Amino acid sequence: MTSGPATPLLDTVQVPADIRRLEQWQLRQLADELRSEMIDAVGSTGGHLGSGLGVVELTVALHYVFDTPRDRLVWDVGHQAYPHKIVTGRRDRIRTLRQAGGLSGFTRRSESEYDPFGAAHSSTSISAALGFAIANKLNGQPGKGIAVIGDGAMSAGMAYEAMNNAEAAGNRLIVILNDNDMSIAPPVGGLSAYLARLVSSPSYLHLRHFAKKAIRRISQRVHDTAQKAEEFTRGMVTGGTLFEELGFYYVGPIDGHNLDHLIPVLENVRDAEEGPILVHVVTKKGKGYAPAENSADKYHGVQKFDVITGEQKKASGGPPAYQNVFGETLAKLAETDERICAITAAMPSGTGIDKFAATHPERAFDVGIAEQHAVTFAAGLAAQGMRPFCAIYSTFLQRAYDQVVHDVAIQNLPVRFAIDRAGLVGADGATHAGSFDVTYLATLPNFVVMAPADEAELVHMTYTAACHDEGPIAFRYPRGSGVGVPLPETPERLSIGKGRIVRQGNKIALLSLGTRLAESLKAADQLEAKGLSTTVADLRFAKPLDSELIRKLMTTHEVVVTVEEGSIGGLGAHVLTLASDAGLTDAGLKIRTMRLPDLFLDQDAPEKQYNEAHLNAPHIVATVLSALRHNSAGVEEARA
Repeated sequence: MTSGPATPLLDTVQVPADIRRLEQWQLRQLADELRSEMIDAVGSTGGHLGSGLGVVELTVALHYVFDTPRDRLVWDVGHQAYPHKIVTGRRDRIRTLRQAGGLSGFTRRSESEYDPFGAAHSSTSISAALGFAIANKLNGQPGKGIAVIGDGAMSAGMAYEAMNNAEAAGNRLIVILNDNDMSIAPPVGGLSAYLARLVSSPSYLHLRHFAKKAIRRISQRVHDTAQKAEEFTRGMVTGGTLFEELGFYYVGPIDGHNLDHLIPVLENVRDAEEGPILVHVVTKKGKGYAPAENSADKYHGVQKFDVITGEQKKASGGPPAYQNVFGETLAKLAETDERICAITAAMPSGTGIDKFAATHPERAFDVGIAEQHAVTFAAGLAAQGMRPFCAIYSTFLQRAYDQVVHDVAIQNLPVRFAIDRAGLVGADGATHAGSFDVTYLATLPNFVVMAPADEAELVHMTYTAACHDEGPIAFRYPRGSGVGVPLPETPERLSIGKGRIVRQGNKIALLSLGTRLAESLKAADQLEAKGLSTTVADLRFAKPLDSELIRKLMTTHEVVVTVEEGSIGGLGAHVLTLASDAGLTDAGLKIRTMRLPDLFLDQDAPEKQYNEAHLNAPHIVATVLSALRHNSAGVEEARA
């Protein structure tokens, strides 16, 4: 009698405690099964792939060694946490990733007790883990704070701010530096693994601690000299001098895919009295999946794909993406204007700056995950007579708001802000939505704020920004493809603060900003079918407003509706202020503002998100009809 196939180990793992019940020699099999499960899941959903594949062994090792969730494990950004989700009770929902009602593509506190901190923007993990560690220390509770941070995230200043304040956490704080891209590590092999185990071993740390105490009693000067000598010697062999200077005990580098190397080091670190400690782990993006390993971007973010071939199921043809229209337009303008340069913060392809860099590499700057630096760097370029374009996602520009105010707006420097991913962004959800940029920029003196209705308008606004030397100027555009209008061969310089009428009527006026113009035109068709003559205006500018055009429409139409894909406090608020200041609200004019709701919209397809936000054509029509009914009721009440 033959026995059936053995039960896969992954099927026995519901929570990390199940991993801790396994023998160490079984972890290799578990990691292999976990990697296969992740590949299959992302193949059916799309999402972040390469970064998660690179931390499969690290995920298994961390949950095997540490007592999660009591030990708080914080994944920086969280896009590499898919393996973590699978082994923390969410395997049955892993194929709902980034879908409506499904699992987030990042860590989220509401999903699981194993996600102690929500993250989707980089470089926050050390600060959060330090908070957990200090809170436990103050409350006399067990538990460590463990931050897993990638080398790219270490380019942001916030990571170093946290490390500079970490000494008080002692051995309760552990930072895992996941080195998978920058090649900051020396060669990794048996010798470095041996040294990492040695310098993290209890005997070494105990001897080190005893020697430090003994020498301090003799002389503080001798103690300081001995400490520097010891750190220098270890730094020569293993690296890590920078982290030692920040107050961390450095261990590494070690092979992040070799469980026989990882486990003993992590166990030593877990039990160490020394601290805080940084463990330098070297991994490979896309590890274990050939198509990802061989891809230039290691399949960082993918559409649904064929697991066997790795071929992604991308839609073919169609209008160009907005970021590509911007990048190609800017590159063309730079051919005749040597003052134009481009800056991005670790998103060259996402912002289209890769198109610019291909032909003007000496004027393209990727500063890493450092939005604050990007903005002030652009301000310095502008102050020296250059024409910098700072291309940053709307959600990431929020991180540099102080620099936008103090280094750009107050000094009235002509920095050009190309704001990508404006509005709702689909599967990335609330953390990446570009909801607030009009609100936070249009309040600033000296700023010009534009929003193109389509890709042709984006060409004109890019050129307009290039020509604008009078102060800061910003233009926002959405994620994804344009609407399919022909691109102009020759860009037009727009008059600052001037909108345009795209459809003329006499009863209803729809004032659109940005790419809701297409829905406004659909709404106008439906209103016309009901006998309501409708004007549609593309305002183009949120600041300065086309006050002449707006006043004219307000005094010649019964209902005025503003439509925008941004939060409260944006275009609608500025139009209401204009109407109030001009006394137009006293004349019986009905003004309605349509904008994103005052909540964080969850992940879904963008068209469904806008439907939930009530910003599609039927909602515009309903808003107009409601205003008309309200007006009629008011007249009847007055007559009575």
